[in-house]
Amino acid sequence: MPEPLTKLERRILDYLVDYLRRNTYQPSIREIGRRFDIKSTKTVSEYLQSLADKGWIERDPSRSRGVKLLGIDLSPQTVTVQCYGAAGADGESRVAGELELDRRLAGGTGAFCVTLPGSDVSAYGARDGDLLLAEPVAADELDEGDIVVARLGGRMALRRHFRRNGESVLEPETADFPPALLRHGSGVVVLGRVVSVIRRVRTPATAAMPVADVEAVSKR
Repeated sequence: MPEPLTKLERRILDYLVDYLRRNTYQPSIREIGRRFDIKSTKTVSEYLQSLADKGWIERDPSRSRGVKLLGIDLSPQTVTVQCYGAAGADGESRVAGELELDRRLAGGTGAFCVTLPGSDVSAYGARDGDLLLAEPVAADELDEGDIVVARLGGRMALRRHFRRNGESVLEPETADFPPALLRHGSGVVVLGRVVSVIRRVRTPATAAMPVADVEAVSKR
């Protein structure tokens, strides 16, 4: 799963997506700087390198427009959303597939889905097998009571966000786990804010049975 972005990094990524959609090529470093009132081209380059390090873009530092978006659908109506399963023994989240969603549902660039065991999500109104759609969010943009997907101790988990005595706290819905402070160096990372639950009530048939086969079965 790509690393979460700061507020300005996400704004720059959204600008890259919108610019490419309108022009079929990427903005130059100087154009990015003018858009966000960043005077130094070195600072812009550092932001782009951070986006590359976090897995959102590839870049060629020798070229002014040497940026390639990774895993971002440029369709004006839909967006391809990565779906992640629970982390394995090595702590890495597993890509479980992709969904193509209406942009009005998926929200901004970087939206993703996760599926977690029923025991982890039932207290939040979800069920085992539900897909939780999350949008990227900076910690200072979280509201009271927001349900977030967080990385805690190398695993993904759901928590509610509250502010206590001036600090951001991620609290579980049950007493099985302790609260966690959201502060620099704590190892606690908010990956996204849950905005929707996608529930499949029936698994579609893989393929329709040919008419000849249906007639054969009916005669048995």
